[in-house]
Amino acid sequence: MGAEIDALIDIVVKGKIKEAAAATNACLDAGIDAKTIIFDGLSAAMAIVGDKYAAKQYFLPQVLLSANTLYQGLNICLPLLGGDGSASKGTAVLAVVEGDVHDIGKNIVKAMITGLGVNTIDLGKDIPIKDIIAAAEENNADIIATSTLMTPTLAGMKQVEADLKEKGLKGKVKHMIGGGATSKEFADQIGADGWSYDAVEASHVAAGFLGL
Repeated sequence: MGAEIDALIDIVVKGKIKEAAAATNACLDAGIDAKTIIFDGLSAAMAIVGDKYAAKQYFLPQVLLSANTLYQGLNICLPLLGGDGSASKGTAVLAVVEGDVHDIGKNIVKAMITGLGVNTIDLGKDIPIKDIIAAAEENNADIIATSTLMTPTLAGMKQVEADLKEKGLKGKVKHMIGGGATSKEFADQIGADGWSYDAVEASHVAAGFLGL
């Protein structure tokens, strides 16, 4: 199994989008099951990308390219899991809070958390808080991850905390925040469960919540 998985890892790390589907199918043709491809191939590749990003060997364009390559493989493997959820290590709802349309950071966090083997539900940008909470309830989420780059929209993150408490979800659902307008101090102030400076740290925070 080694050669096919190694080839897939190399393709994701190098962001060779056009080769990802063929490499994923080559793994399947070699008898490697979808779950193994996700965790030993695609997830392992994103971990390498994360290390390169942390070491400043990779920058945002390369990370996004690798992320998009990762999704080519995931799109083939996820439908093969049979929907039993056994391959998922948890569920995270991601959103840029209402009033903010900056989503590059959120997109990278999505790739890093997906790379952990977590089921990520990406609501997108400029999302009303009630919709974020509703998505977390509907999908029995373990994590809500919100981001903003703008100071005026920080109130939305505080509202997430208020709504979680009101619905009795505080503690059951972990709320992590990030983005240029946020800080560790702000996270502590509103009662968020975690804060991260960048996407790599965000994946570590999420992993910690899920015991990975």
